[in-house]
Amino acid sequence: MLTIERAKELNDSQVTEEHLIIHAKNVMYAMGAMADHFGEDREHWMAVGYLHDYDYEKYPDEHLQHTEKPLLEAGVPQEDVRAILSHGWEICTDVEPVTNMEKSLFAVDELTGIIQACARMRPNGIADLEVKSFMKKFKDKKFAAKCDRALILKGCGLLGMEVSEVASICIEGMKPHAEEIGLLGTDH
Repeated sequence: MLTIERAKELNDSQVTEEHLIIHAKNVMYAMGAMADHFGEDREHWMAVGYLHDYDYEKYPDEHLQHTEKPLLEAGVPQEDVRAILSHGWEICTDVEPVTNMEKSLFAVDELTGIIQACARMRPNGIADLEVKSFMKKFKDKKFAAKCDRALILKGCGLLGMEVSEVASICIEGMKPHAEEIGLLGTDH
């Protein structure tokens, strides 16, 4: 099983851009919270979350096309590689998310971007971000416009959950790590 330590070792060998590292951490903490929600192995889900954009910095136009072989060769289990590939379903892979881990990764990848954007605008950052405020921004298509709402809706649909429910879980999972992920707010 993939560990957080191994995921960081692998990801950090490929990813150097600060915003991509922050994104990996956002997804990692969101995935840990989703694992808790489903009663699954928190550390394992966090490791997969951290590693999900392994090839993105070097191959942004061929995302996930340079992931499977190197990760398998590095000893990452097939099920974890499959979960990583599934977050690009119908975008850049044909790997459909079927497990709760895969569906969660598919949903939270874009969702954490909107959470981050919301929290960065607030005096207290993510500390007092409520789902109500998040949903207002989620419905505003101009806010964090690069975050694909259709994908988030599709991912939440796969999970059989409302966007607000998944967002609430992710926000709570990210809150304890506000300083590390740069979400302390405009007053700090």
